[in-house]
Amino acid sequence: MQQLVAEYSDEPPLVVSAAPEAAVASDAEAMRLMRMALVPAAPPVQDVAARSKYTTSLNHEVYDNPTYEDLAAPQQGPVQPFYKLPLGFRKNVLTGFVEDLSTDQFTFDEQFHTFHSFGYGVDPASQKRIVGDAAKLAQQQGHSVFDPVKAGKRDKPKRQKGGTAGSGTFLGPWAPVIREGDELAQKKKQKEGEQHEALDDILAGNKSEDEGEADESKPEEGGVKDKEGQEKEKEKETEKEKDKEMGKEPEKEKEKEKDAGKPGVGEVSEGSSVFHLKEARDYLGRSFVQPPSDLKPYPHKCFLPKRWIHTWSGHTKGVSCVRLFPTYGHLLLSAGLDNVVKIWDVCNTMQCIRTYMGHNKGVRDLCQSRDGLRFLSASYDRSVKCWDTETGAVIGTYSNGKIPYCVKLYPLGEQNVFLAGCSDKKILQYDLRTRGICLEYDGHLGAVNTVTFIDDNRRFVSSSDDKSLRIWEWGIPVPIKYVSEPHMHSMPAVTVHPNGKWFVCQSLDNQILVYGARDRFKLNRKKRFSGHVTAGYACGMSFSPDGHYLISGDGEGKLWCWDWKTCRAYKVMKTHESVCIGCEWHPIEASRVVTCGWDGKINYWD
Repeated sequence: MQQLVAEYSDEPPLVVSAAPEAAVASDAEAMRLMRMALVPAAPPVQDVAARSKYTTSLNHEVYDNPTYEDLAAPQQGPVQPFYKLPLGFRKNVLTGFVEDLSTDQFTFDEQFHTFHSFGYGVDPASQKRIVGDAAKLAQQQGHSVFDPVKAGKRDKPKRQKGGTAGSGTFLGPWAPVIREGDELAQKKKQKEGEQHEALDDILAGNKSEDEGEADESKPEEGGVKDKEGQEKEKEKETEKEKDKEMGKEPEKEKEKEKDAGKPGVGEVSEGSSVFHLKEARDYLGRSFVQPPSDLKPYPHKCFLPKRWIHTWSGHTKGVSCVRLFPTYGHLLLSAGLDNVVKIWDVCNTMQCIRTYMGHNKGVRDLCQSRDGLRFLSASYDRSVKCWDTETGAVIGTYSNGKIPYCVKLYPLGEQNVFLAGCSDKKILQYDLRTRGICLEYDGHLGAVNTVTFIDDNRRFVSSSDDKSLRIWEWGIPVPIKYVSEPHMHSMPAVTVHPNGKWFVCQSLDNQILVYGARDRFKLNRKKRFSGHVTAGYACGMSFSPDGHYLISGDGEGKLWCWDWKTCRAYKVMKTHESVCIGCEWHPIEASRVVTCGWDGKINYWD
């Protein structure tokens, strides 16, 4: 065997030199070593010059390092006759070649279902070419499954047209269906019927003319009719003169009648007001709206109220909210469930200055302009009224047929726009100049309770009965943030901290939650105010001007005072016999607070 290997091997036989130690070995061992052939341990490698630089894509092994130009060169030479795949085709899976493509889930599902339903789809390689059934593509007009084609109107069977009601040719709903072959005959019959009707009208007109000539021959009856017409015209003229004396213009009344049926169009209402003072202006000619000269706003440290000062009583039913005049707080607006709004003096006489009457049901919310010369009132009679504070005149009435639970004037600019959160789950943006709806913020699943501006008045937050908060960009009807958790309750009252970084929400699980008012609008879990009972009541909240204290009413008629930094309840006072529904901290007086309740009283504390 070793001889055969030695004969057929390309390598020379192994020659072992005789060492001094090998001479001692036997002759048989020496002969065996000489006959052994050298077996190569590695396969033979061809010379680089002898190898060809051309290769085929069908090879699975490459014995050198080809360049990129060699691999990218086109295939040359004859094609194998028994190879089924086309020239240049590469496979990376068993059944063919799979190319990676990036697409979103919605686009993939849309084209997947469209191809399996209609038989065509967009080619993912080009995104412009459509592959599949061309006839189905033309029938569906290129729509996908998610954009269904509107079904066209079906051709209803035509019925024979009859004459007018009362004529002999009238058929009504019992007219027979016209077939395609009978259309010409039916047209001829229709023309004949129209000719008969025209002849009947001519004959009837001749008879009426004869009767009119006979009536003209009776002067007594005609004279009576002329006298009655003259009397009616005189009555209309007298009514127009009375309307002009009352300040009404007939053209404006016609416009009101046209706009009355349109939703969202403001109508100038005839609301009235009663002035309770002797003179509207003082000896210097100043109105009661102007602040006293001794009130000057300045930053100051606030203290907790300790004692009762005064009680305003004038509402016959509960008071839903109170609003102190901005900046100075020398006047107080109160909205009552007795359908009226009252304005009170806070600094001097403590009297009721004017009563605004115009709503048919209780008033829910109030909002004042920056200068206090105008204010909005939202009522359960499904309307929002804009009032002139000084004269008591109604500037406009705005309604969309739903109950407005809250109103808020836009703080920037001329304040000609306001928001109204309604019971139909929408926030409506009204324009005071056009008296119409200019935008709708639709996103809540329940009645909207509050609208509060945050983040330098660029955004606003809204709360609803759907137990969620939504943050909106001003002028964009799409929420930018949606806050909802399984443990959340409805939040019917929201107030912003004086520094503008936080806003607090009155939760109906007897606690006040704190959220960030800048970018993330995240819940501050380290701040939580509790101890009061507000379940079922939309009790209002207020901050002290320096931001050190937070006050809130509760369902037991108490006023709770917390420290903002430590969340500790510093003081609890019994302020009302019934629910304490609202509270306001005076903007200048350091320790004075106004509270209102459902017992119909407004209390002043110091």
